[in-house]
Amino acid sequence: MPVRVLVVDDAVVFRKGISDALAGDPEIVVIGTAANGKIALQKMALHLPDLVVLDVEMPEMDGLATIREIRKLWPRLPVIMCSAHTTDGARVTLHALELGANDFVTKPVSSSMAESLAHFRHQLLPRIKGSCRHLLANPDSGLRAGVVTTSTVRAPPAPMKPLATRPAGDHRIDLVVIGVSTGGPNALAEVIPMLPGDLPVPVLIVQHMPAMFTKLLAERLGSKSALKVEEAVGGVACRPGQVWIAPGGQHLTVSRVGSEFQLALNQEPPENSCRPAADVLFRSAATACGGATLAVVLTGMGEDGLIGCRLIHQSGGQVVVQDKDSSVVWGMPGAVAKAGLADKQMAIHDVAGEILSRLRFGRPLYHGIPRKP
Repeated sequence: MPVRVLVVDDAVVFRKGISDALAGDPEIVVIGTAANGKIALQKMALHLPDLVVLDVEMPEMDGLATIREIRKLWPRLPVIMCSAHTTDGARVTLHALELGANDFVTKPVSSSMAESLAHFRHQLLPRIKGSCRHLLANPDSGLRAGVVTTSTVRAPPAPMKPLATRPAGDHRIDLVVIGVSTGGPNALAEVIPMLPGDLPVPVLIVQHMPAMFTKLLAERLGSKSALKVEEAVGGVACRPGQVWIAPGGQHLTVSRVGSEFQLALNQEPPENSCRPAADVLFRSAATACGGATLAVVLTGMGEDGLIGCRLIHQSGGQVVVQDKDSSVVWGMPGAVAKAGLADKQMAIHDVAGEILSRLRFGRPLYHGIPRKP
């Protein structure tokens, strides 16, 4: 049975564009459209979709108001926001993710219908299938999200037994690298603010997001954290107590220059269909830092980070991943865990503590830690 999608947008051209882009895939069916959130909620109660594609800016009831109502009635229903590629659009989209949206896509900037269709197919199809993988794999399971209400939510499954566990030991850690995608803004909001301002190592992050979104994400995390959080800049030294997020559209790498680590950016071809890509950062960390690297892989679709984690693991570094139950999509962390590369897997609320535990057992390179100004 195909995934049943409701498309919500006040612009006829985007309702049609998204619907047409999805229409050619046999695993997806558009069961209806709506011009605003109020109409969408009525249609959701009637048609019980498996997933909603929701515009951010709409009259009468916008995307933020709609996601609030959806989460009251259908707490597990996947929702993908559709955002204008503007600063205001990015800011509102990040707010929607905080309210419970699962993921987002940007609207095409081209006025060409063919290019718009290609954009939506490229952006939406993998996200829809990733968010509804359980339905496509087992269509008769009775787990269709649209029929789940606040009164019928199942108890969460028992935590999975870790596939591999390696204690922190006494390995020195000089650098923490994090890879994350779908569900990342909320996952990072659970981790970064929980780290102290005197963290003895730098933290480098690849979050799959377009340009502009990563800058706003850094600002949001920085406002909630004792650490200094910024969008990465090429040619600067990364020091302890600092968090750098790879800019959208650019790969982030790190190299060792004397006793310091230095950042670099490039626009080489995407890897795993991503730029920035976690594999690019992780590979450079394995070269620059070797066994003194701690890699953290959080929620996200696909397998970005798997190759880099293998290199870090082979060099004697440590790898931890978010567990399945707390991940929005257990693609990236799941690939690492299934490959036997994860020293430990844990719920998102335990990740910051695990990082600190491993730093505490190790002997960081840095001394005299500067605090966030």
